[in-house]
Amino acid sequence: MSRLDQLNDWLHQALQGKPHHLTTASADASFRRYFRVHLADGATLIAMDAPPPQEDCRPFVKVAALFEQAGLNVPKVLAQDVENGFLLLTDLGAQTFLDVLNEDNADTLFRDAIDALVTWQLASRPGVLPAYDEALLRRELCLFPDWYVARHLNVELSESQRSTLENAFSTIVRYNLAQPSVYVHRDYMPRNLMISTPSPGILDFQDAVYGPISYDVASLFKDAFISWQEERVLDGTIRYWEKARKAGLPVRSDFGDFYRDFEWMGLQRHLKVLGIFARIHYRDGKPKYLADTPRFMNYVRQVCVRYGELRPLLRLLDELEKREPQFGYTF
Repeated sequence: MSRLDQLNDWLHQALQGKPHHLTTASADASFRRYFRVHLADGATLIAMDAPPPQEDCRPFVKVAALFEQAGLNVPKVLAQDVENGFLLLTDLGAQTFLDVLNEDNADTLFRDAIDALVTWQLASRPGVLPAYDEALLRRELCLFPDWYVARHLNVELSESQRSTLENAFSTIVRYNLAQPSVYVHRDYMPRNLMISTPSPGILDFQDAVYGPISYDVASLFKDAFISWQEERVLDGTIRYWEKARKAGLPVRSDFGDFYRDFEWMGLQRHLKVLGIFARIHYRDGKPKYLADTPRFMNYVRQVCVRYGELRPLLRLLDELEKREPQFGYTF
């Protein structure tokens, strides 16, 4: 029996025999699939298909409850079969922030996103979610040499190059771990925020952890699928920082220090995502994500230019991509 047949059989039970039909709602970079469940009265729900053993529904259920307890707008779990990887959820609609974002509405939408993020962070408690610790930060960073460098660029690093990369990773992780910890959505970006009431509806939170406070801000303003001028990034980050300080969150007292945290945290994320997008292409056969890797490499290079400690990494990137240096190296 196919997964779709299994899902329909389960839905027949979960919906107590109510007639329904399915249409594709979305698919993401994982093995999860989402279907819109259309009922005879015109109402819609969402069915998640998360096939074991590749996926586990339980973190989604747990984190959804945390968001709901914080008063935020996330899908409600109406029925679940976690052993077989099926969830029935409320439907937050079909339009994401990414679908509608433009210069005219960006300030309003980002304000909503910042307000929700601060509310989420204020609910933080240690020991509830997995720690975003050194082991996890490093494991994510290793996706860059393993998949982007070795597989996508087809480059075998020399000992010297490996040393340069390891030194950069150690510095990045040190800065990341020096930050205060809060709940981290881990993919808080316009593609996962929905046009909904209250705004925003929040999706794709199953990988949430307890870790560096600047992570979700970096995800929001240094997005995987849309780029903003640095003035808007700076303005949005200041707005978040001011609201977070007023709310009593443990951000740095000086904005310049917080922005440094923001950039170093973003660097970890962007190197990780370069590896993830290459892995999705070569391992999972989903090529569309690879088209966004230049955006991430640009993010990485922007940060490397600003911090002297990262100039060796910048030089390494030029070597790997066979580019003439665009900036003078000073060490």
